[in-house]
Order: sequence, then C-alpha cells, then structure tokens
Amino acid sequence: MDIFEKFTRDSGPIGQHMERAHGYFAFPILEGELGPRMKFRGKDMIVWSLNNYLGLVNHPEVRKADTEAVAKYGIGNPMGSRMMSGNTLKHEELERVLADFTKREDAMLLNFGYQGIMSCIDALVNRRDVIVYDAEAHACIVDGVRLHMGQRYAFKHNDIEDCEKQLQRATEMAKKNGGGILLITEGVFGMDGEQGILKQIADLKKKYDFRILIDDAHGFGYMGATGAGADEAQGCQNEIDLYFSTFVKSMGSIGAFISGKKDVINYLRYNVRSQIFAKSLAIAAVEGLLKRMEMLKTMPQLREKLWANVNRLQTGLKERGFDIGKTNSPVTPIYLKGSLPEATEMVKDLRENHHIFCSIVVYPVIPKGEIIYRLIPTESHSFEDVDETLKAFEAVKKKLDAGDYKAADIPDMAHV
Repeated sequence: MDIFEKFTRDSGPIGQHMERAHGYFAFPILEGELGPRMKFRGKDMIVWSLNNYLGLVNHPEVRKADTEAVAKYGIGNPMGSRMMSGNTLKHEELERVLADFTKREDAMLLNFGYQGIMSCIDALVNRRDVIVYDAEAHACIVDGVRLHMGQRYAFKHNDIEDCEKQLQRATEMAKKNGGGILLITEGVFGMDGEQGILKQIADLKKKYDFRILIDDAHGFGYMGATGAGADEAQGCQNEIDLYFSTFVKSMGSIGAFISGKKDVINYLRYNVRSQIFAKSLAIAAVEGLLKRMEMLKTMPQLREKLWANVNRLQTGLKERGFDIGKTNSPVTPIYLKGSLPEATEMVKDLRENHHIFCSIVVYPVIPKGEIIYRLIPTESHSFEDVDETLKAFEAVKKKLDAGDYKAADIPDMAHV
C-alpha cells in the first residue's frame, strides 16, 4: 500500500473537519499589530488567544532593542551550532542572567521550547531509568517521554496520592534495573490554568530518591515575587532540580532555556542532540532577550497590571456564574456544556456579533458534550476589554442554555 493512501481516507480526529474549519475555527489569520485588539476577516476583535502575558511583544523598548539588534547582526548571525562555531559572549551572558534569575548554578539556551524539552528528556534518561509524569502534561513532554526506551508511569493530574503510588512503582523498577527516577510536571498547566503541585511533589523527596524537571512555560516571567516562576511562587526552588521554560510566552520572543546544577547543565550542553546538530539561536534574538530580562527585573508594574486584569476577568466570570475550574494563574478556562455544532455556532456568534476572539477546545481533545473556552488575559488588556468580554459571554451563555445554538451540523465557515 502507498503510505500516503491512508491520508485520503482518514484525516485524523481534528483534521476530519478541515474542509469546513480551515481559516476560521482552525488556522485563523489575525492581522494588525500583535496585541489585545486585532483584525479577523476585516473585523476588529478583542483577542484573548495570545500568550503575551507581560505585553512585551510590542513594548516600545523591546521593539527598539529587537530592531537595533537585527540591524546590527542580521538574522543569520552566528552560523553553525554553538558547539562548533555558533557560540558568542552574548549567548553566555544570557545564560548567566537566566541562571541567576531562576536561582540555579547554570543555564543552557535552547532554540525552541517544544523541541528543546523533548531533547532534554531524551538526554537525561537511559533505558535503565524510569520516568514519572503528570498525565495531563503538555504534548512536548508526552513526546519526550515517548522517546524514552525505558519504563514510564503517569500519575493522575495534580493527584499527590497517585503521584506517590507511581513513585513507589518507579522505585521498585529503578532498583531492579539499576537506574534512577526523573519526575516531570508543569509549573502552570496551559489548558486548565492550575499550577503544578510542586511543593507537595518536592516533599516526597524525603521518602523517595528522584529528581524533578518542571516545564514552566506558562509561569516564567510573572509567577512568584520576582517573576522567576511557579517554583518561586510555591517556595520550593531549591527542591526543583531542573527548571525549563520557553521565551515565546511572557518574553514575547523565540527560544527556550533549562537551568539547574552546573554539572547537569554541562552534560546537557554536550548531549542534547537538537542543539549539537542545529544552528545556534540568532544573536539578534539573544540581544533582544537580554533587554527583556532587564525589564523583567526592573519593571514589576508589568506583573501588577497583568494580575489586575486577571483578577477583574476571573472575578467577573465567577460573579456571573461561570465555571472557571481551579485555575490559580492567568490562564482562564470557561467550562460549558454543549455539542460540537453548538460550540462552533457559539464561536461564530462571539466573533461575528460581539467581536470577541478566543480559543475553544472541544471533542476529541476533551470528552463529548463539553466545551472549554480558554482566555489569556495579558498586561496589554484594558479593563474596558475585560468588561466588554464579560458582557459578551453573559449574552452567549443565555443563548446556549436556551438551546439557540442547536444545529444539525458544524457550520461551514472555511469558504465564507
């Protein structure tokens, strides 16, 4: 059989709707300056789908630093991997800044978040080692775990009792194999907004021998007293062995990093294949990131404004009877009941009539009959944005509850 033949019969669980969804529900195109107000299909929208937590993407100081860096270095400098010819003093400076900021001995830059953590997991464990991880970890962690040729155990999301149970199983297996245990979880889970139970997991080190790696992509920059992350917020930085985050969210840039003990980071420098065999992160991006780190450390008002918007949005939703789950971060899920056609009609109403653009999650990502809207408040949003959005959701919820969105099929918006 031709390996491509199956693609004409099966487009996958999400791709099955591509003909009707593409360009509207999937792969939409937002236009204009990145920020809380953009255009979608020619209409002005209040946008809640950008992980621009601290509003740095288009901050004037950041834009100036990025522009000057590109003018100075271009986007191709340096050439080659860092191990061979792509290392610079700027790369090493940024690593020192990140290590100091996250209170670790050393840090290593990575070109991309998804690829980076996959490769780090691959380098950290061998077939004798055992991985324990949160069952609702991001896809990049799951794919990294899949690379592992040894045993792995998933624990129920943020369930410390099941986490301990899996650590017990892992301890027996590691002892049998002569290996170690790596536990992986997230600082802030990007779907439900819950912080990982880092402190509780760290406390289990008193009973079991394991190391902890956290992916804090959604927590770095604003969680904690200085913005150093969810582990700072929970007071357990010393117990988290490896701290990973990307620059594409709070930092509004590209790339990622991992920080920890110097000997471990040095090992990763010489063994993370996606870095050894890939071109170095552009120095223009590195210089721009140094500016962002300076602002992160000296402008607490960015975090304060973010949290003011978060509190106004989440309090307003709860006052109006919306279920936003257990979120304790800016990530704001809205849990509703309804079919896939109802969900798509509701999205259409929000966009076309209320000019609200936000992400929606439905089956097969979550169980049938459930709808999750995910809103990402940022420093750049205004109280006016929040209040308009609360009114819009109040209006569409009334229609959903009344059955006004019931439809025979998913509306075809791809060709509208």
